[in-house]
Amino acid sequence: MSYEKTDNLLDLALWMQSSREGISLDDIQDRFNVSRRTAERMRNMIVDRFIQAEEVDSDDRHKRWRIPQGTLKEMFQFTADELTTLSLAEESLRKARLTNQADVLAKVIVKIKGAMKQELFRRIEPDTEALLEAQGFAKRPGPKLKINPVFLDEIKQALLSCKKIQIEYLNPERKKIKQIVAPYGILYGNKHYLVAFSDYAKDFRYYALHKLISVELLDTYFERDEKFNLADFTKDCFGVFKENPVDVEWLFDAEVAPDATEYIFHPSQKMIHNPDGTLTVKFRAGGLREMDWHLYTWGKHVKVVKPKNWNKIEKKR
Repeated sequence: MSYEKTDNLLDLALWMQSSREGISLDDIQDRFNVSRRTAERMRNMIVDRFIQAEEVDSDDRHKRWRIPQGTLKEMFQFTADELTTLSLAEESLRKARLTNQADVLAKVIVKIKGAMKQELFRRIEPDTEALLEAQGFAKRPGPKLKINPVFLDEIKQALLSCKKIQIEYLNPERKKIKQIVAPYGILYGNKHYLVAFSDYAKDFRYYALHKLISVELLDTYFERDEKFNLADFTKDCFGVFKENPVDVEWLFDAEVAPDATEYIFHPSQKMIHNPDGTLTVKFRAGGLREMDWHLYTWGKHVKVVKPKNWNKIEKKR
């Protein structure tokens, strides 16, 4: 069965659960633009697989079916696209000075996030932030790289539907490169990166979103590798550059130690509060160049204990 047909069946199941009066064959035909026979097959597949499905009495002489509330609660999850749309609606209400309605919607968004599985929320939250920023609603002070919101929308659709995309981008030598890739996620930070499986490299690669020249959504589905986990993929990285991990130890002086305590520098970090008020942070990761960039913001208040001879180490771009 194609991904599109599977998606339609899931959509139908959720629709049947959310409807009090039930869904008729005419409803299915209209919504999914299918023939009567296809609508019957879709209805049958749902009824056969969900024994809770029931026929509903109707006054309009049309047979209707529904699935009791709560049956599909594990399937009823929100996407980055849906959360982004709700956030944009809230922002639009505030711009229209409809503060009361905006406050109500903000509470709804909080409730939705609270009801979501935390693992799912952590996975889609960066995508939501990136979508909001690209559309001009999430602002960060200081300069930022330009991202074409049209490209981001195409990537978003590909992520949701498991479709491949053809991208054209500038490589470090500023040469135009075309590749067909299967998108797996977006890394959100000072720079945004698409994480995708490259058909050419036969491996996962990073693609800077601001380096994209074109993005084309293809009508080619891919089977997502269930073993792939974005958190595991980046666990040895400080930032996004993949390098061989090294043991890192930083010593923050007493003046900035309270501020440094508030940071998660790396998921594997260990913090040690020293008797003299200083703070030791230890972790293991690659990405020395990006560590350099971050350490610069702390100035004289941090000392690199490990790796030794920090200033003499050649750091990759």
